[in-house]
Amino acid sequence: IFFFCFNRKSGEPPLINGWIPYLGKALIFRKDAFKFLLDQQKKLGDIFTVHIAGRYITFIMDPFQYVYVIRNSKQLEFHEFANKMASKTFDYPALSKGKFPDLKENLHRIYQYLQGKPLDIISDHMMKNLQDIFEWKCSQATDWETEKMYKFCCSVMFEASFVTLYGRVPAADGHKVISEIRDKFIKFDASFPYLAANIPIELLGATKKVRKELIHHFLLQNMTKWLGGSKVVQARQDIFEKYELLGDYDKAAHHFAFLWASVGNTIPATFWAMYYLLRHPEALAAVRDEIDHLLQSTGQKRGPTYNIHLTREQLDNLVYLESALNESLRMCSSSMNIRISQEDFVLKLEGNQEVVLRKGDWIALYPQILHMDPEVYEDPKEYKFDRYIENGKKKTTFYKAGRKLKYFLMPFGSGISMCPGRFLAMNEMKMFLFILLSHFDVELAENKAVRLDNSRMGLGILLPDVDIAFRYRLRS
Repeated sequence: IFFFCFNRKSGEPPLINGWIPYLGKALIFRKDAFKFLLDQQKKLGDIFTVHIAGRYITFIMDPFQYVYVIRNSKQLEFHEFANKMASKTFDYPALSKGKFPDLKENLHRIYQYLQGKPLDIISDHMMKNLQDIFEWKCSQATDWETEKMYKFCCSVMFEASFVTLYGRVPAADGHKVISEIRDKFIKFDASFPYLAANIPIELLGATKKVRKELIHHFLLQNMTKWLGGSKVVQARQDIFEKYELLGDYDKAAHHFAFLWASVGNTIPATFWAMYYLLRHPEALAAVRDEIDHLLQSTGQKRGPTYNIHLTREQLDNLVYLESALNESLRMCSSSMNIRISQEDFVLKLEGNQEVVLRKGDWIALYPQILHMDPEVYEDPKEYKFDRYIENGKKKTTFYKAGRKLKYFLMPFGSGISMCPGRFLAMNEMKMFLFILLSHFDVELAENKAVRLDNSRMGLGILLPDVDIAFRYRLRS
């Protein structure tokens, strides 16, 4: 049941209010946002406002209108909202200009270490660390080894990312120490959707204690023991040192937040990329063939004892690998791109349409609707590993209603809210799959369907609803 609010201003979109005070349509939205939004679009058209847990969120459903939201970054702001949510979730003080002048801008500037030449350096380190971890796993795999796939992806990607960003734990049991941090991380991560939904951490069982323990790992006296950390983390440390009002615990909380940003979505995205490849033998064969061909053409030998080196250009030229990865991202990403109106403001859209917004209103794009649009992607529920390839090259032109789309794949957000680590994330996932498929024969060990768990709708990459066993052995 829904009713329309009668005190809407002229030019404001229709409002779906819900009948439960404060909650509005929160419960039904949380259950299945995708279906709910599609239903409203059919009834009300491409622009409507939904009351969700005390917020009024205006959804823009037409992908041709995305550009008008994205380009109005002055009136429609994102960072303040993101900072508030992150400071509450990861327990550091809000980045207020009075207390911490320019801290937000200084931290943002550091993302230059995840682009261009510095990206090559950090990617090289990641490649080496991934190979070391796979080699360590290989030393135990004489014949077929069976493991749970999500657990495997989590173990490899967490350790490789941790060592690449923060450095090695020099203790003899370095793997064990990182495993302990990973186990706590998984516990915290399970509560992340609730924290993001503003539910007090005190109501979430042991989450508060686990978060405190995790942050403790990143205190300066612990981090200084780790060897060979990245420039991006070092630069963040240097900046934090300039702010006297930032306590040791606050700095550690920032480092923990950065770790979450680095692996929170990459781990499930790696799982889905691997799962879909193993589910589709023709995709697996095409990607493996491309990998083998690159190794042959560059005179590199495959196998755990050989060090493989890939340039960014070589990684970029693996069109089947990239297409398969993009296709799994299309199917498993569910991020909501949010902007907040900084003033009473009229958003002008294509076709002389206008949306009247009040200060504090939220505007949201929900790209999953676009990713699953049969007009843009034929048979959108089918995994087609070569969907992003045309005549042997990357395909970047997609159409709706006969018109070319500017935005057709948006797993990393858009405009000012686009994930600054997206190039590194793509490289990491490609390298993981590259090493896995060049070193091992891999196959599913059980035949069951794995579905998307919708509890993170709107928050990035969806997790699988169950784990699935696979087996691997060294390729002869």
